[in-house]
Amino acid sequence: MLSIILAAGKGTRMKSSIPKVLHKVNGEKMLQKVINTTKDFGDVLLILGYKKEEIIKDFPEYDYVVQEEQFGTGHAIKIAKDKFKDSDLVLVTYGDGPLLSKYTIEKMKDKFIKNNLDCLLLTCKLDDPMGYGRIIKNDMGKVVDIIEEKEASEDIKKINEINVGVYLFKTKALLDVIDKIDNKNSKGEYYLTDAIKILNNLGYTSDSLLLKDKNEMIGINSKKDLALVSKILTLKKLDQLMEDGVNIIDPNNTYIEEDVVIGCDTTIYPNTIIKGKTIIGQNCTIFSSRIEDSTIKDNVKIDNSVIESSILEDEVSIGPFAHLRKGTVLNKKVHIGNFVEVKNSTLNEGVKSGHLTYLGDSVIGANTNIGAGTITCNYDGVNKNKTFIGKDAFIGSNSIFVAPVKVGDNVLTAAGSVITKNVDDNKIAFGRARQVIINKK
Repeated sequence: MLSIILAAGKGTRMKSSIPKVLHKVNGEKMLQKVINTTKDFGDVLLILGYKKEEIIKDFPEYDYVVQEEQFGTGHAIKIAKDKFKDSDLVLVTYGDGPLLSKYTIEKMKDKFIKNNLDCLLLTCKLDDPMGYGRIIKNDMGKVVDIIEEKEASEDIKKINEINVGVYLFKTKALLDVIDKIDNKNSKGEYYLTDAIKILNNLGYTSDSLLLKDKNEMIGINSKKDLALVSKILTLKKLDQLMEDGVNIIDPNNTYIEEDVVIGCDTTIYPNTIIKGKTIIGQNCTIFSSRIEDSTIKDNVKIDNSVIESSILEDEVSIGPFAHLRKGTVLNKKVHIGNFVEVKNSTLNEGVKSGHLTYLGDSVIGANTNIGAGTITCNYDGVNKNKTFIGKDAFIGSNSIFVAPVKVGDNVLTAAGSVITKNVDDNKIAFGRARQVIINKK
């Protein structure tokens, strides 16, 4: 089976310079979601048009046809004939419908094969069907036509079963009708919906599958639609996590993306954002934080902090108001307190940095205490340089390390010191001006 994904439209109502199908829902481009749904059934063919170069750049592995001028869905399929002529079945769907499920496609395919159909289309019943093509059936309940809203009479408009826009064809039947579709309608376009009537007139058999979950038919045409679909996907993800034993205090104020994995008995408090390929272990507590592409082990506490591309081992505590940047590795029982920033650094077991500190491009030994106001000066204007501090060290408040520099085990640095030279094990390092006291005049 070949899946044709219609993705040529400009998406004017999105009011965006980004092609519509490249907008993200729940952290993933909507076209990627449609591809993920269809690719397990066979090859994928994209119909591209507006800003095709951007879409090709993002999806170079998929075949495509360019619809330079958008003359309708029927025209899009017509120009793709050479691409699908050797397939047995052709599925047609929209690139702006990311809620369509694999389950629904499987149900379509099962009914199609079981009843030896030539065409099967997905339909839905709506209380307010305005704007949608209406499904016309014969006395046997078989689909014989689809009438678009603009072409519909008042009686036709009363029909509440509508065309979702997802079709499954036998290739032979589709090839037989595609060139017979004309543009004699109010918009002067070639409607793929006209194929149903032509198939019926030629003696082919068409039928429909009624969609159970109405959300699956939502097409994204505006930023409001984008927010709605993203919310649906997010709540679906949160439901799955709660079923798996995650405690989410307020699902309506929590954003977690599809690829995130969270262990049981972890508690997520409101206003938390968890993105990308993040993995969180068991029994963690996360208060109002943003976490992205990070691995967090068990029994970790994170309070009002930002964590990006970092690794946190068991029993780490973070925050409030800490920032862990890309490349940070915190081993067991590390504590990072308020207003501490760590970047591309490894802190070994038991390290504590409680307040107002910057640790960049550093390696800190086990059980070292970092005093408030400590800074590793890692950038000399050209290169990023490393700071190495050994285990069991006591770093006095407002210590400054001018990298590259190495400080040994069990070292003490006096408060306010500027360390520019290496310090051996078991030493005390002073690097500050002598205090002077004079009488007031």
